[in-house]
Amino acid sequence: MTYCVGLLLNEGMVLLSDTRTNAGLDNISTYRKMFTFEEPGERVIAIMTAGSLSVTQTTIARLREAIEEPDADGETSILKAPTMLKVAEIVGNMLASVRNEVDEKMSAMRQSASASMIVAGQRRGGVMRLFLIYPEGNFIEATEDTPFLQIGEHKYGKPILDRVVRPETSLADAQKAVLLSMDSTLRSNLSVGMPLDMCVIERDACQISMRRRIEAGDEQFRAMSEAWSRALRDGFTQIEV
Repeated sequence: MTYCVGLLLNEGMVLLSDTRTNAGLDNISTYRKMFTFEEPGERVIAIMTAGSLSVTQTTIARLREAIEEPDADGETSILKAPTMLKVAEIVGNMLASVRNEVDEKMSAMRQSASASMIVAGQRRGGVMRLFLIYPEGNFIEATEDTPFLQIGEHKYGKPILDRVVRPETSLADAQKAVLLSMDSTLRSNLSVGMPLDMCVIERDACQISMRRRIEAGDEQFRAMSEAWSRALRDGFTQIEV
């Protein structure tokens, strides 16, 4: 399991993912689940993944291969696609194709594999866009009414996002919101774990503005987590029934 969250705000986008992958309590590993593609000043694309590692790794590998093909064009390469909508279509088609291949190989064992992705980015002259790609390849897009998307084990981290995230939320507050959302998930589900990967994409920058790896034992993250716990306890004691 995993937890990834992306915010689409007036000032830019904030993305956060964990790195834990497990196939049972005795088989826990760390794999990066956030992948970025850049042509600084021209376009930036970030993809976060959740689900079957065989599906997600193969999908990302084939997307990279398509970029490097000599005859790559706007129909096959996410770095040549004319719009972010087309990027979402390319990623969705690739995800669905890989998933179908893996399912065919696993059908004899009566098993299946599934995965989902969050795609975020902007091309020069276009608007920032944030998509959730489903295993079947179809997708939905973040809007002003719902300016965040989640994949994986999302239920524990959703309440704080519902309460505090708005399109006008600052990038600084947005980073705090996604980190507290992740902190709630880490406390409630052992299948989500550190280290964490976070990146910020400022509006119209068309490149990664900030990238951060948060390791287990990070003092800043620990202090924030403890402060949040104290604030919740203090708020709880002040409420009268």
